[in-house]
Amino acid sequence: MSSTSNSNNSHNLAVESKQDRSNTVRIPDRVDLRGSPRSRQGSPSHSPRLGPSRFLNGEKSGASFVGAELLGKLWGDRKKQPKNAKRKGGKVWYQKRRVKGLVVVTALVGLFFLVDWIMLLRLQDHRVGSDDRSSRNASSVSAQVKVTKPRKGKKHYSGIYGRLLALAAHALAEGQNKREPKDLWQEPVVPASAWRPCADQRDWEPNEGKNGYIMVTANGGINQQRVAVCNAVVLARLLNATLAVPKFMYSSVWKDVSQFGDIYQEEHFIKYLAPDIRIVKELPEELKSLDLEAIGSVVTDVDVRKESKPSFYLKDILPILLQKRVVHFVGFGNRLAFDPIPFQLQRLRCRCNFHALKFVPKIQETAALLLERLHKHSAQPGLLDHYLVGPHAVAAMIARSDRAKASKYLALHLRFEIDMVAHSLCEFGGGEQEGQELEAYRQIHFPALTELKKTEKLPSPAMLRSEGLCPLTPEEAVLMLAALGFNRKTQVYVAGAQIYGGTSRLAALRSLYPNLVTKENLLSSAELEPFKNFSSQLAALDFIACTAADAFAMTDSGSQLSSLVSGYRIYYGGGRMPTIRPNKRRLADIFIKNNTIEWKVFEQRVRKAVRQTKHVQSRPKARSVYRYPRCKECMCRTD
Repeated sequence: MSSTSNSNNSHNLAVESKQDRSNTVRIPDRVDLRGSPRSRQGSPSHSPRLGPSRFLNGEKSGASFVGAELLGKLWGDRKKQPKNAKRKGGKVWYQKRRVKGLVVVTALVGLFFLVDWIMLLRLQDHRVGSDDRSSRNASSVSAQVKVTKPRKGKKHYSGIYGRLLALAAHALAEGQNKREPKDLWQEPVVPASAWRPCADQRDWEPNEGKNGYIMVTANGGINQQRVAVCNAVVLARLLNATLAVPKFMYSSVWKDVSQFGDIYQEEHFIKYLAPDIRIVKELPEELKSLDLEAIGSVVTDVDVRKESKPSFYLKDILPILLQKRVVHFVGFGNRLAFDPIPFQLQRLRCRCNFHALKFVPKIQETAALLLERLHKHSAQPGLLDHYLVGPHAVAAMIARSDRAKASKYLALHLRFEIDMVAHSLCEFGGGEQEGQELEAYRQIHFPALTELKKTEKLPSPAMLRSEGLCPLTPEEAVLMLAALGFNRKTQVYVAGAQIYGGTSRLAALRSLYPNLVTKENLLSSAELEPFKNFSSQLAALDFIACTAADAFAMTDSGSQLSSLVSGYRIYYGGGRMPTIRPNKRRLADIFIKNNTIEWKVFEQRVRKAVRQTKHVQSRPKARSVYRYPRCKECMCRTD
């Protein structure tokens, strides 16, 4: 595509933008309790400039929207009910001719209540007998669980899910020799395999990048930063700009100083995208010396609303780029819309995520050791190993192998770190101590949320849980796995940083699935030493282990890691990489009956709730191509 056609397209989109803005009210940034805290971090405290956006023409922006947007997003605007009008008094009068009729009616009503009372007494007697029998059965199940436990000593399950956990343990012990449900380790193969990757196909000329330079300093964790990088690539093409290799912002949450070149192969990134955009490692010397904030070239997340359309960048950012020759985006978390966007730009987004971003050899080689041990030193590499760790690491894995058949494993991403738990505003059974600890964390890391609690009446923890807005606890996650039918011998790889509550919070999971492993106990301390204090690089190991797993189960659909992992499995999996995506609202409705529901009913309801999420579907409009790559821009149909 020539520079002339680029400028014509830019002009047309800018005209459309003016028309759209004349008829549309600007929607501010939203705060969504259901999303991952990594994706919800706003502009950092050390951003060059905070305050009202210069692009919103005097409208409210930034923190002033937090309360209204949060409450509006979750519950909508509640209309005030009008006060009941005062009832007017009236004269009470009687008709003597109907006295007999009233006496008859009164007698019938009395008879009805008498019969109802008798039936109620009988029902209560029946319930007492049932409760006695249930108590005896529960005691029997508990005793059986203790007998069948492989460890010495008694095992007792306490907490709100104690009863269900005991039933799950009994069911797993009885079903050790039973075959697992067929759909646990597979997708609906025929419809899923009809899609194949094709984001590597190009239909344009290289971009000259002559309009100026774009810099991006991405915030959040590794997964949010990955999304920001690919969005920056698309933006550089849209504005005909040269992209400087992105920088990563230091986070008080993740405490990692890693930069782009510490995680991704810089040379491959530049070379692979050369037919699309021009990328340089550093700004030219004459631009390096400029005070970008002073000249107005710094654009923060306060200035750009989430998922802004391309027309916004053409109208408001392109003039700055042409005038100042450089624009520096600080934060850039989810600041580019998924729809509407031109076909080739959307394809470039997928090309960046699935092809241009390769982990550095240091991460690939250690991840190869991790996969090798998960597959029990098999000579047969996994379906996605080549894409994740590269051909050299795969060759080394095969050379070290000592068995032909690979061992299967399930990867479970427990999104239950303290940042997620604190931001959710939910309760997790820890009482007053838990509440104080989480509130102290919110005051430091989520001050806007703390202020919001003081000024607005927020939904109760019980209401949040019923709406499916609370992350699944480790206990709920293991109950889900047991109900789905995963055998007790299943090897379960648990991904995640520091689980809130420590190792004790994993006790139920480890008890029901003793073959539980993490990167920390599969890799030696010497092998993990190069990654010490680099949480993003450790997260990259989890990303690879989860993506390569024979089955992957997420516990929070809003998690960036889970979204990117599931999308990668769809793109390269060929319909053979199943992902479990629980519907938390439906599960909450099942879990609330934990004191009464029978295990068979619990199994049936959980399986139905999860089965409904495994349908093969194309990307819904405005949803992420990183999570839903089954669309004509990223993948092609073979049928």
